[in-house]
Amino acid sequence: MFDNLVESNSHKDDISRKGSFILATVAIYAVLGVAFFVAGIYWYDAHLENQNLDLITLVAPVPVPPQQNQPEKPDAPKPTKVEQNVDVRRELIADVSRTELVPKEISAKASDVPPVRRGVVTQIGSANSDAAAPVAVGPGSGTGIVSAPTRVDIAEPPPPPAATPPRAPISGGVLNGKAISLPKPAYPAIARQAHASGTVVVQVTIDENGNVISARAVSGHPLLQAVSVGAARGARFSPTKLSGQPVKVTGVITYNFVAQ
Repeated sequence: MFDNLVESNSHKDDISRKGSFILATVAIYAVLGVAFFVAGIYWYDAHLENQNLDLITLVAPVPVPPQQNQPEKPDAPKPTKVEQNVDVRRELIADVSRTELVPKEISAKASDVPPVRRGVVTQIGSANSDAAAPVAVGPGSGTGIVSAPTRVDIAEPPPPPAATPPRAPISGGVLNGKAISLPKPAYPAIARQAHASGTVVVQVTIDENGNVISARAVSGHPLLQAVSVGAARGARFSPTKLSGQPVKVTGVITYNFVAQ
């Protein structure tokens, strides 16, 4: 039964060999790392001169000399108003004493513009003023103004009389007897067939000239109302006056129909 047994030797030599290999590998890597580190330091120091380094210099501020007070400029003299020795007028209106200038029209309303003074130079402006010290132009009847047409205000026309309000129509009652012309209505054929008869009352409005301006039937047979209204519109009356003024009149016209 012991023919297949394998003899096991000691592993001490194998472990020693592996340990030596690991130690040698670690030592080699350590040496390489130190070499790279030292080389990097030398390389960095060798390139310091190629780097751009800014040099900051602190400079003390320069003292500013105090500003000298400048002499004040004297105030400019204010312009004095020069009085003009001329009259100023918005309009050139002649004096009433100048009979040689006749106005075109007469105004009942007084003008707010003073007339041109004789012997004083006058010019047209935006306001009315007299010269402080007028200087006469010279002998003669001249006024010192440029010849221009004399302007005279036109009198305002009186207001138109107030219009008399229209009066309301007055009632005239039955107007058959007051008519100048009163046409008779025709008897319709349809009313004849229906034996329609009776009285038809038509209310009318008459203007100031006596003409019928409106008419409408207020009672009577329906078949007879249309012809009655037509006849009433053709009626004519004398104008009716109240206090001398013609007025409108309202009343009724009656038509009697007999069955045929």
